[in-house]
Amino acid sequence: MITVRNLTKSWKDGTEVLSKLSFQVDEGEFIAIIGASGSGKTTLLNCLSLKQKWDQGQYIYNSRDITSLNPLEAFKLKREWGFLTETPDVNPKKNALKNVLDSRYQHMSWVRQLTRKVSQDEHVFAMDYLEKVGLLDKAHEPLSKLSGGENQRVAIAKALIKGAKVIFADEPMKGLQPEAQNRVMEDLRNVCKRDGVTVICCISNLELAERYATRIWGLSKGKIVLDIAARRLTSRERDIVF
Repeated sequence: MITVRNLTKSWKDGTEVLSKLSFQVDEGEFIAIIGASGSGKTTLLNCLSLKQKWDQGQYIYNSRDITSLNPLEAFKLKREWGFLTETPDVNPKKNALKNVLDSRYQHMSWVRQLTRKVSQDEHVFAMDYLEKVGLLDKAHEPLSKLSGGENQRVAIAKALIKGAKVIFADEPMKGLQPEAQNRVMEDLRNVCKRDGVTVICCISNLELAERYATRIWGLSKGKIVLDIAARRLTSRERDIVF
């Protein structure tokens, strides 16, 4: 699905933040990116999600070289992707169902986009995705009344219903209570297994990465120093990364 060769990025002062990274990501993988502050985790995620440019390297997505896309091509490609951050991309004034439907309008006719009217089928479709993240009973609740973890799970449903094949996540569990963190990670793992969605997630909580991801990348000084199937890391492996 994703192949990267020799990805390199430097800041304007010449400091190299990513150094010749090469890797392959397959469909349905749940990759946790770990590393100390300043290791390049977020910069790597931003480059992969086309939010930042890189200096050198080749980036292939679904057999297509996307190293040099124009703005329109990049916009179209990013419609296939979902993005999660610490602050969920939701409207607190709307209920969970309407938030999820907001991500579905791009698949509707222009008439429905203008009128914001949905068919019964679309309504049921959105409810199905809320059920997938365990929020069917909260469909008509304003997000202002839901917890931070529940808001994040609505954001996951929004990414899925628009047809996201890849979800890029930057610390989506940060600031949540432990129970909510586990539920968000469990939801992400489930969409990988059930729907074949690929998730690439920066995460500072090593225990969550070990428990829920299928693969762990350890970054240090802009290099991937660890790339293993997810499991409990040894003391030596932790020392290499941190």
